[in-house]
Amino acid sequence: MKLRLTILAASIAILPLMASTTASATPPQMGAPVAAASPQESAALVQKLKNEAHSKGLDDNLGFIVATEHPGAAGTRVSRVQHTFKGLTVFGSESVVVSNNSTGAIVSESSSDRAAGLGKGNAGAASASASAMASARSAAPSASDIDTTPKLSEAQAIAAAVKNIGVQGVEQTPPRAELMIYPVMKSMRVASALNKSEAALNALDLEEVIDRYELAYLVKTRMLSGGKLYYYDSIVNAKTGAVIKNWSALHNVAGTGNSQYSGQVPLNTTLSNGNYLLKDPNRGKGGVFGAMAITNANHGTSDAIPGNVYSKTSNSWGDGQQYIKGGSTTNANGETAAVNAMWGLMNTYDTHKNVLGWSSLDGNDTSTYIAVHFGTELDNAFYFNECRCMFIGDGNIYNNLGAVDIIGHEMGHGIIHATSALIYTDESGGLNESSADITGEMVEAYTRAGGTGATIPNAGNDWMIGKEMGKNGNPLRWMYRPNKDNNSPNAWYGGIGNSDPHLSSGPNNRMFYFLAQGSNSTTSSDYYSSYLNKSPLAMTGIGNDKAYRIWFKAATTKFTSATNYADARNKVLASAEELYGVGSVEAIAVKRAYAAINVGTDVDEVGGVGPVKITTQPSSITVATGTTASFTFGATGGKAPYVYKWFRNGAVISGATSSSYSFTAQAADNGAVFKASVTDSSSPAVTATTGNATLTVGGGTGTSTERIVNGGFEAGTTGWGGTNGPIGSHAGQVAYEGTKFAWLGGNGKTADELLTQSVAIPAAATSASLSFALHIDTAETDNTVYDKLVVTVKNSTGVVLGTLATYSNVNKAAGYQIRTFDLIGYKGQTVQLSFAATEDAGLQTSFVIDKVSLLTR
Repeated sequence: MKLRLTILAASIAILPLMASTTASATPPQMGAPVAAASPQESAALVQKLKNEAHSKGLDDNLGFIVATEHPGAAGTRVSRVQHTFKGLTVFGSESVVVSNNSTGAIVSESSSDRAAGLGKGNAGAASASASAMASARSAAPSASDIDTTPKLSEAQAIAAAVKNIGVQGVEQTPPRAELMIYPVMKSMRVASALNKSEAALNALDLEEVIDRYELAYLVKTRMLSGGKLYYYDSIVNAKTGAVIKNWSALHNVAGTGNSQYSGQVPLNTTLSNGNYLLKDPNRGKGGVFGAMAITNANHGTSDAIPGNVYSKTSNSWGDGQQYIKGGSTTNANGETAAVNAMWGLMNTYDTHKNVLGWSSLDGNDTSTYIAVHFGTELDNAFYFNECRCMFIGDGNIYNNLGAVDIIGHEMGHGIIHATSALIYTDESGGLNESSADITGEMVEAYTRAGGTGATIPNAGNDWMIGKEMGKNGNPLRWMYRPNKDNNSPNAWYGGIGNSDPHLSSGPNNRMFYFLAQGSNSTTSSDYYSSYLNKSPLAMTGIGNDKAYRIWFKAATTKFTSATNYADARNKVLASAEELYGVGSVEAIAVKRAYAAINVGTDVDEVGGVGPVKITTQPSSITVATGTTASFTFGATGGKAPYVYKWFRNGAVISGATSSSYSFTAQAADNGAVFKASVTDSSSPAVTATTGNATLTVGGGTGTSTERIVNGGFEAGTTGWGGTNGPIGSHAGQVAYEGTKFAWLGGNGKTADELLTQSVAIPAAATSASLSFALHIDTAETDNTVYDKLVVTVKNSTGVVLGTLATYSNVNKAAGYQIRTFDLIGYKGQTVQLSFAATEDAGLQTSFVIDKVSLLTR
């Protein structure tokens, strides 16, 4: 169904870059994009499921349709198989089958068996789990006499749904009706909970069973009326026209926050026929625009017309200010909404690709797009399932709805739609909304820490959805304590599925916070749960990275569209056990985090896998000059989160803070010795150190040539011109590698400093890649730009040929960030690379540069 989701606002002032920084995830949790299964492979899978059903005495009225596919772990494919009865879809009944790509062998199965009364006698049924199917059917109502001939036409069903909604409006997309079998569900107590009071019920004390089946239409209506969007999915009885159930398919997320919170950020753009386009050629393929793109809806309200891709002759975008009502959507002020969108889209993509190995929203690297300036003063933003795209309003009560965590939230809905497709009602609706919140927070954490690396940092996000966007000072939701909004529950209760998904998401949001960050045993604390009654009363978190890996695996390879809280707990636990082991610290944390929201009972925090230890050593490698050298190691045990360090020839490598380390090898790196350490969070902390790994450079083709002289500054000022003094070893800063670096700025008073080097790029070059490590710290305390570093390319007479990037005090980040640019456009020229820093009269900002490299082929 179309998922429209409201987002939060934040205006972003930027100067874009022409390239993106990528990080290596070693090994990726999810596999690379997979080719669609052949008709023969799909037929073979369906036959296996039919054979399983036949073995349980079920007949050929049972049907299976492979609905969607996406990558699983490396070497596997996840197929989502819809159950059918006499050719009609059984709503919410499906199998999730993980199979081997090469052999087709089934690796694992997960099911939502809502066809448990079908397949007996003259009916068809479906379930991927034979044991679950057999037990469920014993108590399910018989459906052998279902008449599958409707009395209502599709048009009559649509009319009934529209009448029930009570609004007549302009159709955004034509309404649709699909005939299906609808299982009407009810909750029953399990035997062990028959005598419990209502207040004492736990989510695992209830199970959903089928009350009856109805022949029904699923009707999708998408209307605009009075400036408001009315998107509904309705279940209409195909015999009587009665509306059995309906729910909003408009996923609203509201936010609070001050715009310009990200300051100047790099954007990846495309140069075409002299114009720069807001299209990212390095993230995603195909789709409507052939690449990730930002378009201008220009106040249009049709989700079928995305507008034109933003284009201009310069590569500097936006003014960092909230859009002025009635103003141009294409001047600097109008561009800021597009900047917000592109920055959020790039970082959502990078979080999942770099950390999990997941490409774009569907895992198959299909490009999406975001259209900004949708409607007039619209306080909404939405993800559309049909186009796999997103539309953003300019806001009225809110600012522009393009904050990083909100775009991450909306794109999170896209990932769920491409995988489990959690139904946006009942408990599954709350889990759908919670999964989007979780995604938004993890994207925010990754972005705030610099947007690089193969792990999600354990800090940087605020655990408040839309804090930066709104105007009243409050977020949309508090993940650590949902009831701070006076509406959302902190824990599961019977009937939670009857509430709005933005409310029923609360307990799962809190679960994820506890899983990642732990709880507090003080009863007055926002982080306290009365359901945690084992030892210790304050549960221990496992860190953002592990928590998100566990959640993502469950949501993409185990959840079905009808997964509820109890089912989610069991599948998240199974994912933790598969990733980290049965009885591991991580698996115990899952049990405790769900117990903290009244889903399952608490357990003692015992077991685990002992103190932290190295499980995989980094290997010595040989690479060609100009190619990527990568080292990685594995660790387990102890208490998460871990702190990683890498050493080169015994010296700490600044910015290398994950379990893997990659860089572009140069001739000077030959013979360098690398090792790493990992320190856990126990008290006292325990550190484990790897063995040494040696890098040999030059063993490959060696086709790349380094054009920079003394790029690491170890030979002092050799090769460099500009201001005297910045190059050297200075107290207060550290080198990215070696002992020396160039420190521009850091004066705390009005100053201009310059670093230059002339380089010749051969006319025969087929590639020219500039990279450098940059660390920015500042004493400035707000998001106003005071101090700048401008990176330009000049000709021999000093005329600027192009500005590569502008950085400022608002781009501060812990550690070094690797910046990369394509200079092939300057081949056949001798150009001057220029790093120019300017400080105002106030507080200091330091721009520290190291490992400058220009490789040509």
